Amino acid sequence: MQGKRVIVGLSGGVDSSVSAYLLQQQGYEVIGLFMKNWHDDSVTISDDCPWLEDSNDAMLVADKLGIPFQTVDLSEQYKTRIVDYMFDEYQRGRTPNPDVLCNREIKFDVFLDIALSLGADYVATGHYCQKDTITRTGSTTYRLLAGADTNKDQSYFLCQLSQEQLAKTLFPIGGLQKSEVRKIATEQGLVTAEKRDSQGLCFIGKVSLPDFLQQKLATKKGAIIQIPATHSVYADSRETTPEGLAKKFMYDPKDGIQVGTHNGAHFFTIGQRKGLAIGGTVEPLFVLATDVEQNIIYVGEGKSHPGLYRRALWIDNADMHWVRPDLATGQPIQVLARIRYRQPLALATLCPMEKGAFLVFEVPQSAIAAGQFAAWYLENELIGSGIIG
Repeated sequence: MQGKRVIVGLSGGVDSSVSAYLLQQQGYEVIGLFMKNWHDDSVTISDDCPWLEDSNDAMLVADKLGIPFQTVDLSEQYKTRIVDYMFDEYQRGRTPNPDVLCNREIKFDVFLDIALSLGADYVATGHYCQKDTITRTGSTTYRLLAGADTNKDQSYFLCQLSQEQLAKTLFPIGGLQKSEVRKIATEQGLVTAEKRDSQGLCFIGKVSLPDFLQQKLATKKGAIIQIPATHSVYADSRETTPEGLAKKFMYDPKDGIQVGTHNGAHFFTIGQRKGLAIGGTVEPLFVLATDVEQNIIYVGEGKSHPGLYRRALWIDNADMHWVRPDLATGQPIQVLARIRYRQPLALATLCPMEKGAFLVFEVPQSAIAAGQFAAWYLENELIGSGIIG
């Protein structure tokens, strides 16, 4: 690949470090770029500055590899496109996924544009996913494939990428196991070789989400109502249509008993267990539903509570995205699908309708929440995704 320029998003972690090294070995002209995406003093993340440490590690890796390195400040775009969106979604009682948004809005949009303006032929990241191509009658179609390390596969986080973005993107470590990546980093003496994987919000670092949200969203005391498993409003076994199977559970305070209070229904999401601070039950309590207008949380005992499960979900046309537009035929299609990262893929049928589509699972799924991303696959290829309505 002599003469081809690749700009690597050096995050200060081992995965992007090894990505830069592998591309260099393949003959690319490699440039490291660190994205600074957070320095909003109005929202305190923690006492330390994780981005500062990460930036320093990225610089040390670039120096070790002998590649050019610079930092770009994308904090304004990050605040507008990710953080403000997150606050708005939680305020509405929905559950956004900032990591998916970060990839769609920052890494493969703003960052990609910057890289191309610097003369890059490609951008590269340390994601555990793979890409290949199909060529028919002179046109090329790009496929987004799961990473070879099934335990680290990150294709779900890239479920909103387009053909145009995939055409300009490389995933150098997608065919490796995590253990192999660390071994390469150790052999090359990279400072990130033993660095722990980052956790928490994309680019912000490890932070308690309720603490983060409470610095922007007002707290407001409300009731926690426990719903018995025998209550009649949960999934009706007589429902057979996609519309019926996707029906959301509607609760009323008189359906259960008050077991506690909370600081704001918008701080909680369906399926959440931590943060309720209620004891005295045989099994833990899980959030079944939130009512942000009435400021009520409905909970049920045990992870098998019927109120946690639904067989189908709805996606509006405006929130539908196809990584493979050629497969959007308007006809029902059998797929494998997930609604969150690391969730095992489950058999489902995508049923297009006039105003959107139903995703109907063969087996009921736990904690389907509005605002989450559903992604669907054919075998190990991610072909589309959408925001759950």
